[in-house]
Amino acid sequence: MSNSASISRGSAEHYTWGSGCDGWHLVRTPGLSVIQERMPAGTAEVQHRHASARQFFFVLTGQLSFDVEGTTHVVNAQAGMEIAPGVAHQVRNDSRRDVEFLVVSQPPSHGDREDVSGP
Repeated sequence: MSNSASISRGSAEHYTWGSGCDGWHLVRTPGLSVIQERMPAGTAEVQHRHASARQFFFVLTGQLSFDVEGTTHVVNAQAGMEIAPGVAHQVRNDSRRDVEFLVVSQPPSHGDREDVSGP
């Protein structure tokens, strides 16, 4: 599907996940997913890996903590982190403020997720 119209968080398909987290599908095609997400303070995603999807997380506002294969990385606003297929990871908001970020997945990560035990 080709979409030549402008898209924003206000016009995108919205969903909720985890404990009060939000996502907006900005691009949703068979080959590419771009999602804007919001995580409230103190929330975390389950540690997992994707068999095929390569992901890039770009922090718009706030600060995200990434546990990647047992190592923690802190990423501030206007910076990002790439996660290769097969790499165990978890995204957390350890701060006291909401964090907003983009998740770009190619191919899309939905249905391509395996939850794994934490370290």
